[in-house]
Amino acid sequence: MQIYDELVARGLIAQVTDEEEIKELINNGKATFYIGFDPTADSLHVGHFMALCLMKRLQMAGNKPIALIGGGTGHIGDPSGRTDMRSMMTAEQIQHNCDCFKKQMSRFIEFGEGKAQMVNNADWLLKLNYVDLLREVGACFSVNNMLRAECYKQRMEKGLSFLEFNYMIMQSYDFYHLFKEYGCNMQFGGDDQWSNMLGGTELIRKKLGKDAFAMTITLLLNSEGKKMGKTVGGAVWLDPEKTSPYEFYQYWRNVGDADVLKCIRMLTFLPLEEIDKMDSWEGAELNTAKEILAFELTKLVHGEEEATKAQETARAVFAGAGSHENMPTTELTANDLTDGKIGILDMMVKAELVASKGEGRRLVQQGGVSINGEKITDPAYSLTAESFAEEVILKKGKKVYNKFILN
Repeated sequence: MQIYDELVARGLIAQVTDEEEIKELINNGKATFYIGFDPTADSLHVGHFMALCLMKRLQMAGNKPIALIGGGTGHIGDPSGRTDMRSMMTAEQIQHNCDCFKKQMSRFIEFGEGKAQMVNNADWLLKLNYVDLLREVGACFSVNNMLRAECYKQRMEKGLSFLEFNYMIMQSYDFYHLFKEYGCNMQFGGDDQWSNMLGGTELIRKKLGKDAFAMTITLLLNSEGKKMGKTVGGAVWLDPEKTSPYEFYQYWRNVGDADVLKCIRMLTFLPLEEIDKMDSWEGAELNTAKEILAFELTKLVHGEEEATKAQETARAVFAGAGSHENMPTTELTANDLTDGKIGILDMMVKAELVASKGEGRRLVQQGGVSINGEKITDPAYSLTAESFAEEVILKKGKKVYNKFILN
């Protein structure tokens, strides 16, 4: 099976502008393609994960990836999928986040001469003269067409700032610049980016003529991937300092029955023939499939040793025995205690198991929290400093565990 057909079989392709041309490029290793990553945080999260896996697959097939870090577009903020305006970041914050992205991407993509490239659109967007940009690019965009784009329509009721309105032009200019300077002939992005991507393709054709060659393609799950990047307690990050390998493993171990095989197809590098045999799995076999998914993805992000530790810990916790050495741990200090005690709601917020005390209170009242196997139903429940002389394990729901220690 050729690479394009494999991407289709894995459920990764949603829309394309010219399937036959795209297939020809990808299958013959002739695509120089880019995917953009706006540095909105100091770590990539699982919402970026599928794009990284796609880049890896295409590079393995001989194509050349360009990882575009949005140091320039990050000054504006993408309105796609947003109901409100993003918080403005300083130039220092943006640069710090870009540096963090570079380090993490190197685990997935092979960079170097003749291999993948990493570029930052700050290098050209921040140098643009506004009037020159209006003359060169502004005339190529129809405001009527832009307002029909899904990424803008959903913001019109609450108000779309002129700052954000320019995002499509900036992203389109990225493809135009990469096409001219790097020979980039293809762009990939999530299905929520389709309008922005078409803007880049049209800009190239209008500026460089109808024969200018530029293709667009979108990923089926990327908007779902962004949803996957959020849990009750916050984002699932690729940085082990923000989401431990065990937490990362548990996140994938807990996916729904209906999603596990879809995730295995899209995100792992297991052969499709092997995955197809799992289609008939039911009941307990689906738990095995979830373990396979969690192990493969944890290995990809954190290495095989950490994946093995996470799996062993998860199995030990599930069995109610064994060491909790690799369990996520929250360290408390005397400053976290009031009159020598700390409430269960404060503990859950401190560990980022819930986003607020209100959320924690509801969870406790619904019987979803236990400590060392004892169900806690009183939101006012607290532990004294002496309680931490022994191991304190808090369980949220059926599968989320967190160990607390007092230093």
